[in-house]
Amino acid sequence: MISQTRAASVEELETTFHSQLATDRWAATETAFALAVRTRDAGDWARSREWVTQCLRLLADFPGETLEQAATTRVSVGGVLLPHYLHEGVVRDRFGRPA
Repeated sequence: MISQTRAASVEELETTFHSQLATDRWAATETAFALAVRTRDAGDWARSREWVTQCLRLLADFPGETLEQAATTRVSVGGVLLPHYLHEGVVRDRFGRPA
């Protein structure tokens, strides 16, 4: 498990993401968001778009009618600050539409 605050490498985050897919899909969604940020900030636009798409796919499986349903469970993942609420609108606002 990676630290929520320590800056994790993309590889560490990817390993954590794949583990979380089987055990905690909301945590995997938060990690996908962190990966989208981390790869974008590294200038890897294509990979960032892949993580945005993955995050949006996962978000589609969760209800999002109330703030409680969209509230993140962590402040940060691997050193990437998470928004207070994670839903499609936030992702599209931060990253635009995936190609």
